[in-house]
Amino acid sequence: MSEQHKDFSVRDAVDTVAPLFVNRWSPRAYLQEAISDQDLATIFDAARWSPSCFNEQPWQFITSTPTSYGKFLSLLVDANQAWAKTAPLIGFVVASKTFARNGNENMHADFDTGSAWMAVNLQALKLGYYAHGMGGIEYDQVYQAFDIDPATHQVICGFTLGKVNLAADEEITTRKPLADIWRQV
Repeated sequence: MSEQHKDFSVRDAVDTVAPLFVNRWSPRAYLQEAISDQDLATIFDAARWSPSCFNEQPWQFITSTPTSYGKFLSLLVDANQAWAKTAPLIGFVVASKTFARNGNENMHADFDTGSAWMAVNLQALKLGYYAHGMGGIEYDQVYQAFDIDPATHQVICGFTLGKVNLAADEEITTRKPLADIWRQV
């Protein structure tokens, strides 16, 4: 897989953490290779198996096709358009704000959608692809472009997906120390 060609040794994970987590990365340079329909189905099917409150599965992934790619690219802020234009796929993550079962507010929709997003990331990585989530999108335009009702749904983020361009000069990022994110009291 592609991550074997990047040096992830700068990441100081606990030795027993699975490499899949440590090698997950959000590149800004992609090869312009199409992703097969089978791989896309596998990647997004992984999201279906994510945990969610009352098994609501409030997430939805809206992705580009070769025909709609320009529309998706135009919904990113200029700074993200500059690098994202090499990604073979652009998409948006949306969460339902209410439970389908009773119409009540789902206060856990964002959290649950984040679980599904991580499943997409890890399944993509298992297949040799990388995902890059981004908040730099034109939110109002995304709602309009895909007829998303902001009263019932929230656009969470945009993302790109594809095979990383190893020739690009990108550094592997590090993480906060474990003590900064985990407390035992």
